[in-house]
Amino acid sequence: MDSLDLFLAERACERIVIGFVHRLDLGEPASVAELFTEDGTWEWPAGERLVSGRDALRTYFGSRPADRLSRRLMSNILVTVTSPDTATATSYFTTHRVDGHEGGLLPPGPPVQVGHYTDTFHRSPDGTWLLSTRTLHLAFGGPTPRPPRP
Repeated sequence: MDSLDLFLAERACERIVIGFVHRLDLGEPASVAELFTEDGTWEWPAGERLVSGRDALRTYFGSRPADRLSRRLMSNILVTVTSPDTATATSYFTTHRVDGHEGGLLPPGPPVQVGHYTDTFHRSPDGTWLLSTRTLHLAFGGPTPRPPRP
């Protein structure tokens, strides 16, 4: 791969990493399934969760509570292109989240999760990069709080 192709592949994979959390926080959560290959997987080994296939991913992410407010911060995104059609990445995340949100500004609180993702990507025949696997690794985690009632 020449340097331009390498740069474009890295950038496409970075956009998937960022697009994933953007869709969860500000978009339609079920739509993250579109960022995966048809047989893609999302796994949280410590939580004993494995979701396989685009339809199952759509159902899983689409089932998040409607009153959940979340903001995820992504950083340290390191993409490694392993071939013209494959890549891997590691990225750090911090999740701030509450359930039972009824609108308005909330007082700041500590994050409920801090960890990293390990990802594999595959480029389809039409040139589109997609997630093949995403594995969540938590370093710090706790329950999702509910906002205080006035």
